[in-house]
Amino acid sequence: MSDVKQQYGLIGYPLSHSFSANYFAKKFEKENIKGCDYQTYEIDSIEKLPQLINDVPNLIGLNVTIPYKQDVFNYLTSVDEVAKNIGAVNTIKVDQATKELKGYNTDYHGFKQSLKPFLESHHQRALILGTGGASKAVHYVLKELNIDCLFVSRKPKNEHEIAYEDVNEYVMQHHQLIVNTTPLGMFPEVETKPELPYEYLTPQHLLYDLVYNPLETAFLKEGKQKGSIVINGLDMLKMQAEKSWEIWNKE
Repeated sequence: MSDVKQQYGLIGYPLSHSFSANYFAKKFEKENIKGCDYQTYEIDSIEKLPQLINDVPNLIGLNVTIPYKQDVFNYLTSVDEVAKNIGAVNTIKVDQATKELKGYNTDYHGFKQSLKPFLESHHQRALILGTGGASKAVHYVLKELNIDCLFVSRKPKNEHEIAYEDVNEYVMQHHQLIVNTTPLGMFPEVETKPELPYEYLTPQHLLYDLVYNPLETAFLKEGKQKGSIVINGLDMLKMQAEKSWEIWNKE
C-alpha cells in the first residue's frame, strides 16, 4: 500500500533529464514534507494526458515542458488570466474530485523575478532568440517592464521577427538585452549556440540564457569574454518550481 497522499509530476517528450524531479525530491527531504512524490511522465502525445490523469492516484499537479506548453490548452477546464495572455501553460492544478484541470504559467514569475535585479536603465530593447512556448512568457514579462522586443527566428513569420543572418552591428548595438529561449547549447550539445555576431557585444549587454545545463553555455561564454553580464536559467527554474508548489497547495 503506497503512503503517497499527494502525487506531482512533469509531462513532456522526450524527458531525458528532469530538473523538476530532482528539485522536488530534495525539497521534500530538506523541508521534511511527508506523503508527497514527484515523478516524470514521458508521454509521446498530448492526447494521452486524460488517461494519465485517470491512471495516477492522488495526482495534484503537473508541470508541462516541451513540446506541450501550447497544445495542452485543449485539455484544460480553465486557464489563469496570465497564462491565457501569454498563450502557454507550464503548470496544471488537478482537482481530484472533479478531474478538472486549471492551467497556469509559472515561467512568467520565474523569469521576471530572476531578471529584475540585473536590469539597468539602458536595457530598453531586447532580442528574444526563438519563438517557442518559453519565448511567449519572456515576451510577456518584457512588455510589462516596458522593454521593446524583437524576435530572432530561423524562419521569420511577421514584422516583429527577423532572421539570424539579419542581426548586424546596428541591431546588436540597439538591443542590449539578449534572451536565448532556444535549446541551443543544452547538454549534450554544449558546443552549439545561436548564430549571432558576438564581436559586437559590450559590457553594456545583458545575456540571459533559459538553458541551465550546463550552467555556462557557449552563448554565455561569448558574453563573458566581452565583459557582458550573463545569467543562466537556474534561478528562473527554482522560482517557477516554488510558484508551482504554491499554486498546487493553495485552497
